[in-house]
Amino acid sequence: MLKILQPGNDEGSPRACTAQRMRMHATGKLAHLDGRHPCFSSTVEGHNKAARLHLPVSPACNIECRFCRRDFNSTEHRPGVARQLIRPEETPSIVERALELCPEINVVGIAGPGDTLATDHALRAFELIHRSHPRLIKCLSTNGLRLEERAERIAAAGVETITVTVNAVDPAIQAQLCTGIRYRGKRLEGVEGAKVLTGNQIAGIRRAAQLGLTIKVNTVLTPGINDAHIGQIAAAVAEAGATIMNVIPLLPQHELSHIPQPDFVQLSQARGEAEKHLDIFTHCNRCRADAVGIPGKTDYSMQLYGRPIAEATFSHG
Repeated sequence: MLKILQPGNDEGSPRACTAQRMRMHATGKLAHLDGRHPCFSSTVEGHNKAARLHLPVSPACNIECRFCRRDFNSTEHRPGVARQLIRPEETPSIVERALELCPEINVVGIAGPGDTLATDHALRAFELIHRSHPRLIKCLSTNGLRLEERAERIAAAGVETITVTVNAVDPAIQAQLCTGIRYRGKRLEGVEGAKVLTGNQIAGIRRAAQLGLTIKVNTVLTPGINDAHIGQIAAAVAEAGATIMNVIPLLPQHELSHIPQPDFVQLSQARGEAEKHLDIFTHCNRCRADAVGIPGKTDYSMQLYGRPIAEATFSHG
């Protein structure tokens, strides 16, 4: 349903009409991805027939989320985990091999195990892949800290879709979820770092949208911290140009291992608040950084990345 009514506003008010036009435009941008990109498909059917390849090329992260624990292993099924790191120069041959294993692949994505924009690794990989496979959808996931400054290069590398993880637009709330950031050679902690992160995320989404990229926002629903804040996040990212939102239940771990995972009611309420402002993606599998195949149906990651796990360290910097 495309109609969006704000409390206290008439259906025909300028604010309501502007919101409705934004929603219609956003829905149109998603239509050509339905059934081609599993994370931007509006239906379960579209999600279940689109295959993707994740390339684990990003070695470092520039923010420190309290719920995030990066690792290298072959057993855990969650974001931030891969069997090994690969070099950007290896990615064209890996794409070729992946297409042999799974011809249904439409999307080449980079989602870690670190942040894609903390180093140049992901952008170099996309530039190489775009030369040999211009028709494949290129998808990048980022925390958004450096999105605005790198948006032009992202678009030039053939990236069509971006996922930005935005867990708060209020720095006081963000500071409870992220202990610090590393930005322009400095480590910024608490609310000081959160102000930079939240500001850069919105500015980055706005710039990427201006360049014509389709943007999904991931938000980790964390009870007691941002569960009453989801509507504000959705309104802010929609106004900046995001098209679709994925509200993900917290996986209790690391510094937030004591917080229980949100239940179905909490998740439904949060999605309901977000849905007032933009489309909602509801069938996320919380994929690994080296996932290959159709989410929940086929998995070719062992065949593609089945070499012994390389000695690797994960860094913040």
